[in-house]
Amino acid sequence: MKYLITGKNGQLAREFIRRFEAQSIDFVAPDETHLDITDYEKVIAAVSAYHPDVIINCAAYNLVDKAEQDNRPAFAVNESGPKNLARAAEAQKAVLVHFGSDYVFDGLKENGLYTEDDDANPLNEYGKSKLAGEQQVLKVSGRSLVFRLSWVFGPGQQNFLSKLNEWTKNSEYLKIACDEFSAPTYTDTVVEVTMKALEQGITGRYHLTNSGYCSRYEWAKAALANMGIKKFIRPVSMDIFNLPAKRPKFSAMSNEKIAAVLNISIPAWEEAVKSFLKKGGLIGE
Repeated sequence: MKYLITGKNGQLAREFIRRFEAQSIDFVAPDETHLDITDYEKVIAAVSAYHPDVIINCAAYNLVDKAEQDNRPAFAVNESGPKNLARAAEAQKAVLVHFGSDYVFDGLKENGLYTEDDDANPLNEYGKSKLAGEQQVLKVSGRSLVFRLSWVFGPGQQNFLSKLNEWTKNSEYLKIACDEFSAPTYTDTVVEVTMKALEQGITGRYHLTNSGYCSRYEWAKAALANMGIKKFIRPVSMDIFNLPAKRPKFSAMSNEKIAAVLNISIPAWEEAVKSFLKKGGLIGE
């Protein structure tokens, strides 16, 4: 099996690369200059040259607030890009793995976690672009596997835990939203479940998160406790931050469907956070 990974500099792509290198799996992860997913000609040329059996799309535009001012880059990367990859995957007869977002939901569900059967209703341009992307993938490619993720964290600087660590160094106390809920999801978990799904030939759309859910406030408290950092955290409403993009206050998704299909138990978010911190993932890159 040969894999093609897009978005090589992102935290999720780097997790796949680490796993593939450690296990001597055949893969390529071209720079954006060689594989700009928004350019169909470049996509088809790269896919034709590499002949992958599986394309793993880790490329994404995730500047949620910036997308409110100009949504064109978001839709180019999050909708047109996945469509281009899906077309190329079909031509190559390759499997396409694409990652969606919990921001496709409006947060108004009151009777449990979001499932794959719940209607999407994104509140911001980023969420709309992510929904459009997964729809394109499922429409164009019959060999596609779409995983919706939430609150992704792993080695690197572009995630909540890394930012939290920096905030503790520069602030006397922290203000963290206590009314925004979802499921923290470790990149290691994403890679593990994705590879199991590929081994079993699973296709379609699934929610992939660590088990359980929490508020940003609860996540911060748990992380700092595990890191041995004593810092006062004041729980506040997310509304006080006056962010340009409206966010769902409750977007926690159930991972029961994929867990049942694969017959696996997905670790709780608390366990995943502890595992990440023990590996020293917050320090380094």
